[in-house]
Amino acid sequence: MEPVLFSTPDNPIPENRTEGFFETHDGYRLRYAVFRSDAPVAKGTVVLLQGRNEYIEKYFETIRDLTASGLWVATFDLRAQGGSDRLLKNRPYGHVRRFIDYEHDLDTFLEKIVLPDTRLPFFILAHSTGALIAMSAAPYLSTRIERMVLTAPFIGLSGQAASEGTIRALAGVACSLGLGSFPLTRKLKEQPFRDNPLTSDQTRFERNAGVAAAHPELTLGPPTARWLHDSFLTIDRVTSPNHLFSITIPTVVIAPTRDEIVPYIAQERISRYFRAAQFVPINGARHEVLQERDVYRKAALAAFHAFIPGSDAESVEEVEGFGT
Repeated sequence: MEPVLFSTPDNPIPENRTEGFFETHDGYRLRYAVFRSDAPVAKGTVVLLQGRNEYIEKYFETIRDLTASGLWVATFDLRAQGGSDRLLKNRPYGHVRRFIDYEHDLDTFLEKIVLPDTRLPFFILAHSTGALIAMSAAPYLSTRIERMVLTAPFIGLSGQAASEGTIRALAGVACSLGLGSFPLTRKLKEQPFRDNPLTSDQTRFERNAGVAAAHPELTLGPPTARWLHDSFLTIDRVTSPNHLFSITIPTVVIAPTRDEIVPYIAQERISRYFRAAQFVPINGARHEVLQERDVYRKAALAAFHAFIPGSDAESVEEVEGFGT
């Protein structure tokens, strides 16, 4: 039998788990895993939602941290990335036909895997694109999800060769011409550590690069025009005051101040209307705060544990300035 999860020497698979695949509403197989805590009484289950071009293996370290604290973790690879089915024959491209399909997949995951096989209460920990999915779905998740923690939510785009406005326009034109399944650029360059915008931690950067090198089938190339176009439409809807007012799930937004992927100012701006959210900046951190140096990563995890019921961590107020 083919393995479902993959281990590398510096990134072993956490124990006490169940893994497999579940089927979406439109017939795709998505890879998932549930990791159980050894604690005699579980504090609840964290539904971990990944960013674009991420996969379960990238979060093994964070999963260990969460299960050691008494929480279970349930996670899955988003459609068309990681170990889940791809939508295009040209597998390297990151594609989605409709952004709402991500929300349908989350709903299916909750119904088929989380509700029957894990422990209440349920929390969401979501990064970047996963955080955008969570924010979009939040108004109808309030009866199932107790609290959410969002890291660097994908609500804007920076650090690209073209401006966000230009990328929006090009993606819209490509979709209108029937070219939505093609990327706007042919290949993403592999960046060395010194030039990467994701993390200042070389050890974690090289660990993640090692996983990608050992299992390139998990990785993605550039996003397609349709992925970009539908993502921008979702960003516009989700960041509107009406939508933010409609979210009643208590939320913490963890914003790295040196984020070169999602503008920090955009993350800060939503806190003006996101009445259910508390805004926690991590001063000096880059985009992937859970893959960052300990000084930043520990601050983010402290904010998470302070917010999740049953934690013994220090309060959010005590960690807001951590990492300055």
